[in-house]
Amino acid sequence: MAITDAKKVDYLWKKLGYGVTKSDTNAAKKAPNEAISSPLLINGANTWNQASTIPGTMPGSSAGVVTVFPTSGPDETANDGTATANRTWKTELIDWIPPEFGSTYQVKVYIHTSGNAGTAAASGTQVFATGSGNDDEWFFDYQSGVLHFIGANLPNGVSFTGKSVYISGARYTGEKGLQNVGGNTGDISFSGNQIQSTSNSDIQFTAGGTGGYQFDGTGGLTVPAGTTAQRPSGEVGIIRFNTNTGKYEGSTDGSTFVSFNTGSPGATITKDVFTTSDASTTDFSLTLDPENVNNVIVYVDNVIQEPTQNYTLVGSTLTMTSALHDGARLIVMHGFD
Repeated sequence: MAITDAKKVDYLWKKLGYGVTKSDTNAAKKAPNEAISSPLLINGANTWNQASTIPGTMPGSSAGVVTVFPTSGPDETANDGTATANRTWKTELIDWIPPEFGSTYQVKVYIHTSGNAGTAAASGTQVFATGSGNDDEWFFDYQSGVLHFIGANLPNGVSFTGKSVYISGARYTGEKGLQNVGGNTGDISFSGNQIQSTSNSDIQFTAGGTGGYQFDGTGGLTVPAGTTAQRPSGEVGIIRFNTNTGKYEGSTDGSTFVSFNTGSPGATITKDVFTTSDASTTDFSLTLDPENVNNVIVYVDNVIQEPTQNYTLVGSTLTMTSALHDGARLIVMHGFD
């Protein structure tokens, strides 16, 4: 026994109207009583991710993500030869914008001489979705771009000989697919290949479970870069590039930064030699900024000096805790970071 139309309608009513699966007859279980969820599948590849830019009123001509087929230049459809004669007409174009975006997006339908789109609206016969009172309604599927005369009869008093059906409306021709998503989510904005934050809060990527983070490809990873004065504070585990020193650096406590050794094995060590001419000089300017008092080795008359006890370091200035004697020879080795 064939499935009755009533059961088919009940299935659609429950599926589309309530997002549930049909598990019994309508008499035994009404749609609100069905309990098994069955939401309609939405293919992410077909998502209109620029739909928010569709204007509420259909523009007079193509603009942005909207391609318009005005009444002066409607789309000429093709008769579907697999259907009953003149019942179904195909635009062969998808993604027509439905009236849910605004009432002006309701398509207009004309029947007119084939190959004469320019005069279809002015000289053809306009037919309406509600029909003419003779069970001659039509239905337009905005997703597939197919018009079907769904009523019992074809349009009353209209001959299709040598004629075509013309559609005036608008299509969405913007980006599709979730991989190109744009717009705003909270204080995060997406634009092309950029993710931006409008606040001072961190952008966080949280992996569930024990998973880590992996960057694939054959390119490279660019880390944040800035001057010494622009160092961030308060965060542990920071890695950045210092544009003043030309070195990568990191912080384990959110305040003290240590440069990474980016030289190759056997890299040149810098040696600064000073000979005092008085017994009062304590400050000596180094040729490079070692950044850390532990990054230098200091000798006075070939006697090694102890960091912080015998000398301190601020930037590239080495300061001895006591003045050296006249004629003392000071040697500073650095470049170990």
